[in-house]
Amino acid sequence: MKTFKGRVVVAGEVTAEAAVTKAGFNTLASFQKALMFGDKTAKCSDQNNADLYGKPMAGKALCLPQTIGSTTGGMVLFCAAELGQQPACLLFSKPIDSLAAAGAILAGVWSVNSMPTVDTLGDEFLDYVKSGMKVSVAKDGTVSVE
Repeated sequence: MKTFKGRVVVAGEVTAEAAVTKAGFNTLASFQKALMFGDKTAKCSDQNNADLYGKPMAGKALCLPQTIGSTTGGMVLFCAAELGQQPACLLFSKPIDSLAAAGAILAGVWSVNSMPTVDTLGDEFLDYVKSGMKVSVAKDGTVSVE
């Protein structure tokens, strides 16, 4: 087991299976089909993300460097939470962008389906964690990977 310490964006405690991408994560492209067609597993629909394409994201510890793409990114995250299709948590190796932060914070404030969110976990975090590993998040931003 290895632990990493990041900055808390949305506090919370959760343990979930990791879903990892080393590429920039296009929030709209990834959640579009799930939001449009009610896929509760939220399979990634971004065919440009080879790491996650076709894999479920709902209930997973989504480990990523950063988000990219549309200015709708924050609202997409909030809507996914409202529909119960959100990741268990968002874990960023780099600093979070304002749009993803807005979506995570809105979900934490207005939705019953919060997504604990931690950023600046570092490149070592993203090099270490692999899809399928067990990830635990503590309220203080400590992330443990088994």
